[in-house]
Amino acid sequence: MVGRFDERVQKLHKDAQIIDGHFDLLMDVEIQRSRGRKKVIETDYLPAFYEGGVKTIVAAIFVDSEFLPEMGLRKALNQISALYAEIEESSDKIMLCKTLDDLDTAKVEGKIACILSLEGAEPLSNDVTLLRVFYELGVRLLGLVWSRRNYVGDGSYFSPVREGRKGGISEFGVRIIEEAEKLGMIIDVSHLNDEGVADVMEIATKPVIASHSNCRSIANSMRNLTDDQIKAIAAKNGVIGMNANNFFTANTDEDAHADYLLNHVDHIAKLVGAEHIGLGLDLCDDFMKYVSPESLKTMPRKPFDVVAGHRSVPLLTKGLVERGYTDEQIEGILGKNFERVYKEVWK
Repeated sequence: MVGRFDERVQKLHKDAQIIDGHFDLLMDVEIQRSRGRKKVIETDYLPAFYEGGVKTIVAAIFVDSEFLPEMGLRKALNQISALYAEIEESSDKIMLCKTLDDLDTAKVEGKIACILSLEGAEPLSNDVTLLRVFYELGVRLLGLVWSRRNYVGDGSYFSPVREGRKGGISEFGVRIIEEAEKLGMIIDVSHLNDEGVADVMEIATKPVIASHSNCRSIANSMRNLTDDQIKAIAAKNGVIGMNANNFFTANTDEDAHADYLLNHVDHIAKLVGAEHIGLGLDLCDDFMKYVSPESLKTMPRKPFDVVAGHRSVPLLTKGLVERGYTDEQIEGILGKNFERVYKEVWK
């Protein structure tokens, strides 16, 4: 039985355009390059991508709160510049993809496809015209907020904090969503608060994604989606990327493992169909080196990945096989579902 599953998994991984819909790659790359390193992606990340069969990485541009507001734009541009330098150094292995044709080219040429995503609109400040600049640089997905407030709206915190009245999408946020859709950028509601998600569903006219969010009914975090939110995303033909962080996988660390993550897949599949599920693993283990011991002490739970990096994607695929998903459904979850949204929104 195991051998048959392994053979089927190997075939699926060979044929599928496996996409990780959210990875905080660029923060690390930019920091490492500032310390004099080169070919960071090729050295530190490609082996795991290859072993896990991952062919496309949505590389998030994330600016830590300590740099805001003054250095938000600069840090975002530094991360994009770092990726461009990495691609120049490893041009036979990595490719920046701005179009569907680019994705096809990367696959044919055996290169890892990188898609740029803005995780939080802080680098734009309150200037909608900057969105076109990021689009021209290759950004194709727009996460409206991270877990904090910006000019677009309010973020959803990881755990309850003392705050005043929450807000939905601002007037500036409405203009940002409209401009993003005009340009051909996909709106991403991960990290957005409930009020903001409800607003987006009314404002957006094209498919919306939650690139790295799970089910709140299984893991009770405000960062996860309610059943009604899942249904709303599905109604717009969107996709929800499964998040491998322990906080969003299970209510306890004892339950936070790969098999439990698949419970979220089952829940969404039963609720709205497997065609609305993808992978947005949001892997964090490699980046814990940047979290101070003092910050860790303040956390009620210590963050960790419930899968052992991108190398473990075949184990998730095997789990989907064992749970009775068809090849077509699995290929969708591994990447085709996100590709469907790319085809509908990108220009």
